[in-house]
Amino acid sequence: MDESDNRTFWEYLAYVSEHQSPLDFVLVWDHIDRFLWGTLLTLEITVIALILGGILSVPMAIARAYQHRWLNFPIWCFTYFFRGTPLLVQTYLVYYGLAQFDAVRESFLWDPILSSAWWCALIVFTLNTAGYTTEFLRGSIATTPSGEIEAARACGMSAWTTIRRIVLPSAFRRALPAYSNEVIFMLHSSVVLSTITLQDLLGAGRWLNGRYYLAYEGFVTAMLFYMVLVFIISRGFKFWEKHWLGHLRQREIEDEPVTLKAG
Repeated sequence: MDESDNRTFWEYLAYVSEHQSPLDFVLVWDHIDRFLWGTLLTLEITVIALILGGILSVPMAIARAYQHRWLNFPIWCFTYFFRGTPLLVQTYLVYYGLAQFDAVRESFLWDPILSSAWWCALIVFTLNTAGYTTEFLRGSIATTPSGEIEAARACGMSAWTTIRRIVLPSAFRRALPAYSNEVIFMLHSSVVLSTITLQDLLGAGRWLNGRYYLAYEGFVTAMLFYMVLVFIISRGFKFWEKHWLGHLRQREIEDEPVTLKAG
């Protein structure tokens, strides 16, 4: 195929994409870099927030599970607020609301952190996922089998050693299925980023639709990207569950024929 034939092929493909296909895939492909950068921003904030929120949730979950006298109620208020209000409202309160106070704008945190949409989103996402993770991790800690704790005490472990070596590893393994839902939920909730001037994956779709006056090409492309990400996350957690929760699955025992010998 010479150069003229190649040019004719691409012209025909562009014509089909624009006039005969329900989705202008050539236009989407020409701007695929924006969707890739949007995906990178989405994963960047989501992953960092999940890591920081997970670190914050562990001590709060322990305090909630063991009913700490001074920390239990404040942590309950924290988790109730972030679980009881929409993430979009929380983001608006931090990004738009804090700017209304002179003390905030004049503080040392304003210029490097609170005036940045990226940092505001990271703070809100981290606190939000910490609230959710704290509660289902608290439930996993509270439902640790008593036999495991009694065995640890019989071995002479202290209370902190029991929590560190027995309770937390067991709770992490049993909370894994619930945490996979939290990861997917945070990925879906990242669409909030496009509402505060950040061009995430959905923001790239909105830009494409607005730039070329399209109805759904950008949204469909963003949807496909989200579906691929969710598939990868789901398969990853399935693998980890199979690896770390294999001892909880009921194993099939094959009945072997018994041969009776005389004498």
